Amino acid sequence: MKTKLQVLAGDILGGLNAAIITLPQALAFGVATGFGASAGIWGAIILTLIAGLLGTKIPMISGVTGPVAIVIASIMHALNKDVSAVIFIIFLAGILQVILAMTKLPEIVKYVPYPVISGFMNGVGVIIIIMQLNALLGLAPASNTIESIETVFKSISSVNLEALAIGCLTLFIVFGVPKKWNKYVPSQILALIVCTLISIKMGLNVAKISEISVSIPAISIPHTNLHDFITYFHYAAMLAVILSSESLLTGLVSTSLTKTPVQHNKLLASQGIGNICCALTGSLPGAAATMRTVAALKSGAATKFAAMVTALVLVLAIYKFSDFVAEIPLAVLAGILIKIGYDIIDTKFLRVINLAPKDDLWVLAVVFFLTVFYNLIVAVGAGITLAALLYAKKAADKAKLIDKTEYDTNLITAEKMLEKNYKHKIRVVHISGAFFFGSATQLISQFDEFLGTRYLILVYDSEDLLDISAVFALEDIILRLKSQHIKLFLVLKNEEIHEQLKKHNIDISDSRIYYSEIEAIEHAKLSCKKRIRRTK
Repeated sequence: MKTKLQVLAGDILGGLNAAIITLPQALAFGVATGFGASAGIWGAIILTLIAGLLGTKIPMISGVTGPVAIVIASIMHALNKDVSAVIFIIFLAGILQVILAMTKLPEIVKYVPYPVISGFMNGVGVIIIIMQLNALLGLAPASNTIESIETVFKSISSVNLEALAIGCLTLFIVFGVPKKWNKYVPSQILALIVCTLISIKMGLNVAKISEISVSIPAISIPHTNLHDFITYFHYAAMLAVILSSESLLTGLVSTSLTKTPVQHNKLLASQGIGNICCALTGSLPGAAATMRTVAALKSGAATKFAAMVTALVLVLAIYKFSDFVAEIPLAVLAGILIKIGYDIIDTKFLRVINLAPKDDLWVLAVVFFLTVFYNLIVAVGAGITLAALLYAKKAADKAKLIDKTEYDTNLITAEKMLEKNYKHKIRVVHISGAFFFGSATQLISQFDEFLGTRYLILVYDSEDLLDISAVFALEDIILRLKSQHIKLFLVLKNEEIHEQLKKHNIDISDSRIYYSEIEAIEHAKLSCKKRIRRTK
């Protein structure tokens, strides 16, 4: 067990390492969104501090991330860079996060299929890379991926060779530094310092950050009206989903590392309050960042104090080195972002993509292309819907009816006297697999194979209640059997299903309900004997 001094040392080291990673990313994402470097760094400071203080026991290092930056940039473009409108959207998104935290919805993140997450992250990574090509080449920034690609091809002759050179040096450093060195000096901060110093010493003619505010952002309450609320609500909902999903996924990763369960609702509420504060100060919103949080945890961070250390280090960095930060070339930030985009891409899944089931590949492809070329939220929604439908189809295909014939030894002699003893066959039919909306129609069609018998014992093996499609399907089955003069003995696992059928006014008056298959079989045999006696 660690001593208090060891815990404190771990928090300080973890917070320091997280701050070193956060600084270049916050600056780069601030510039990429159009809000500016100051908004990116102050957003990281405010969110990390507030979410760290109010959040979970596990220290969460927060700030603007790749997916968040892409959404903010998209909203900025859609609203013609109306910063005040975007700030209101951020404010509303924070409120929605707090509201979500009061529900059970945060638990849903555990059920999002992996191909959806992988397709989304791959798409975000590719977007970040494509969007930084212009800055890397010293060209004017673009507002979306298609425009960025078009600008590169149209303006290839106008490339700023000095920007390209310093950008390529940045790429060489961030990709070339051995991973073991990153434990001591992260490649991104190394590239930021080295390439900026070279740019200053050589007097390169490249676009730079130019200005960064060292003063604490003033608080300003967003002004709005009902029309703006209605107009911007869907943007806020989209942003809230991305902010919440990222934080919750980081929580899951943290749980796997520390073996300490994360309170999802508390995590989400603290992030929402932090993002509200970011909006009030005109800073960029963010989420619990996986890369930064993992860096802090692996460096020994164990308590909320680590988040406060990160925020404090970032404040000292911009106060002491604001002049240096202003000289950072945008091409250097582009190189750092390209590395971030590459790291976001799910290379683990891509390495085994040839072994993945076709359904998973379809989901991944749909999410990826919609993310890159259309809309992030639509992409995730379409991916989850497609994955659910494919899963439902798979489950429905497995659902089937299994029947067997039951004979009573006392009936054998009597049945031999009958010309067609199959008319008195007792069949037991089990509904095997899931009985729900996806399999209901399929199972109904299979009942045609069992028509022609006299007594049918239908056993529903599951204890789960039926969905409405299955209820109506069962009603259809009962009516079919009744029209064929087949006696139905229905075996259920519990009384709740029986009550459900009665509530839906399913006519089971001509059928018998049992909770034991053996009992149903015995009654069916008894009925069969009585019928044979009457036939004699």
